Amino acid sequence: MQIEKIFNSIKEISKQQEELYKHLHSHPELPMQENDTANLVKEKLISFGYDVIEIGGGVVGVLKNGDGKTVLFRADMDALPVKEMTGLPYASKEVAKNENGEIVPVMHACGHDFHVTAGVGAAQIMAEHKDLWTGTYIALFQPAEEVGSGAKGMIDAGLKDKIPHPDVAFGQHVLTTPVSGQVGVCKGQFLSTAASIDIKVYGKGSHGSMPHMGIDTVVLAASIVMRLQGIVAREINPFDFAVVTVGALNAGTVSNIIPEEAVIRINIRAFSDEIREHLISSIKRITIAECEASNSPKAPEFKIYNLYPATINDEQIAKDLIEIFKKYLGEENVVDDYKPMTASEDFSNIPTALGTPYVYWGLGGFKAESKIVPNHNPAFAPDMHPTLETGVKAAVVATLSYLGKNI
Repeated sequence: MQIEKIFNSIKEISKQQEELYKHLHSHPELPMQENDTANLVKEKLISFGYDVIEIGGGVVGVLKNGDGKTVLFRADMDALPVKEMTGLPYASKEVAKNENGEIVPVMHACGHDFHVTAGVGAAQIMAEHKDLWTGTYIALFQPAEEVGSGAKGMIDAGLKDKIPHPDVAFGQHVLTTPVSGQVGVCKGQFLSTAASIDIKVYGKGSHGSMPHMGIDTVVLAASIVMRLQGIVAREINPFDFAVVTVGALNAGTVSNIIPEEAVIRINIRAFSDEIREHLISSIKRITIAECEASNSPKAPEFKIYNLYPATINDEQIAKDLIEIFKKYLGEENVVDDYKPMTASEDFSNIPTALGTPYVYWGLGGFKAESKIVPNHNPAFAPDMHPTLETGVKAAVVATLSYLGKNI
């Protein structure tokens, strides 16, 4: 059978996949600094026979193989400013300058090293088995997912005009569920929208013993933080999902000085753009009102960034893909009642801009007996096997469901 031939090839490249993964894990790069990773991917794709373009900090390989449909498979490349604490022999020791010019440790704490490795593996398998499919395969490697700008950057750089129009787009993310060796597919809503908001509020400095002569930004900021808790509790329908998290409140330096400024850093999540915009509007309204109530001498300043779209899978394609996965990966390796998650991704910006339907699925990262550590944790270390093999299999099976001959 064709699929057995494919799976045997995936076994044959297992060792080089492992070596590539270890290299990527040991050499992570921050968003929009993925130069070495991108160059490595580019070299791999060229060696496989792809036509390669570099765009918006990302790399795209196009492999044309006669008439047929076009499938795009996306993997993200960037890492996080996290100090690794996995204890792995190939743990990252890398440091880099962040956007503020600070030297920070760097780690693949979200699994993008798995994504790149699986994406390269799928690209190799598709190139080695051109006799089993017809059409066009697009292997897209994206920068800067962790700051929500990488997909948009590639689109803004003209991606739509530089690649064949895909009939469908696929992607995957290594996660804490399901178990390693399995994939989970949502029909419809999968991941939330998100945004980060920095707020700077102003007061009047004074001696700690003379509060009546100042305007206390600590009290002002604390009032805002407490009042924000009413947005989800009292403004959002209980049947809708929304989160408002204050991740940082910075004001003052010593105990006896009332500071003139305070900064509040907020992260929000929702399953729709409508609710996300409601959250942003309410945060602004409450902040402005509290500043006025405190007689703040200057209007608050708002910075909105790291905007993420919702990830909403095409229901029919997801339904069909579940059956394809069950057939070729085994029913026991497919979670067809996978639940939506509150995390966010910018993957959907690409197919949305291209006018292409998409499905994005969860790739199990931990065996049932393994200690599970969440993404973005310094100890995040999914099981290499069978996660890598499953990632390649899922990517290839999904692609061949559109391009394969008699699959």
